[in-house]
Amino acid sequence: MIILYILLLIIVAALIVALFIKKEYQIERIIIIDQPVERVFDYIRYMNHQHKFNKWWMVDPHVKNELSGQDGYVGSIIKWDSTNKQLGKGEQEIISIDVNHRIDFEIRFIKPFTNIAQVYMITEPITDDITRFKWGFVGANKFPFTLMNLFIDKLLGNDLQASSSKLKEILEFEIDSQ
Repeated sequence: MIILYILLLIIVAALIVALFIKKEYQIERIIIIDQPVERVFDYIRYMNHQHKFNKWWMVDPHVKNELSGQDGYVGSIIKWDSTNKQLGKGEQEIISIDVNHRIDFEIRFIKPFTNIAQVYMITEPITDDITRFKWGFVGANKFPFTLMNLFIDKLLGNDLQASSSKLKEILEFEIDSQ
């Protein structure tokens, strides 16, 4: 019985903490890619390329995808549906493009939970042949999921860093060797 009371106390304490955590979160990772900004941007603008470097797409090699609109342009949408709970079901839409500088996406999660996040990818030239690539997420969680915001930077940030590193590998080594 004491264990039940302790467990209940922990749950109540977590819910109280969740009340005071801000709903919004922002995560960003930066990596340097030894390629011109035009080459990096031309690769990242196409959602079909994300299957090659985005860690979340790689979770389920059997995910069902459906692309509508012209990939790489404003208004194109890629929908996914996976039995893998890490990937779930949702869609990603290109909502704005500033060629060779920034692309903005809206991700609408449907399963295992509903939520919307704004995602951006920014390319900035350091030199003619070196690009600073920024990838970020901006979103909000509703109570009691605000508790996740205490850990979200590490959880999503690690995935962003791994995906950015894979993008760098593709652009610096795999494309050059073809």
